[in-house]
Amino acid sequence: MCLAVPGKIESITGERELRSGVVNFGGVQKEINLAFVPEAKIADFVMVHVGFAISVVDEAEATTVLGYLQQMGELGELEELK
Repeated sequence: MCLAVPGKIESITGERELRSGVVNFGGVQKEINLAFVPEAKIADFVMVHVGFAISVVDEAEATTVLGYLQQMGELGELEELK
């Protein structure tokens, strides 16, 4: 299944198109390209699709979606990609 997953930015490095960060998806951390969300800062929640953050989202919305994904076991796929 191909979908965007919310995650919380824990760190940011680089600038402009090389801007990236570590994003936490309910305990699974991944390096994500942040070039499409220049306004995003540490502790913001972003929607991530194929390694790119595509929008900043509300924390409550992100937490709700992460809860649903955990209930469905979909976050396990992220763990397998480590």
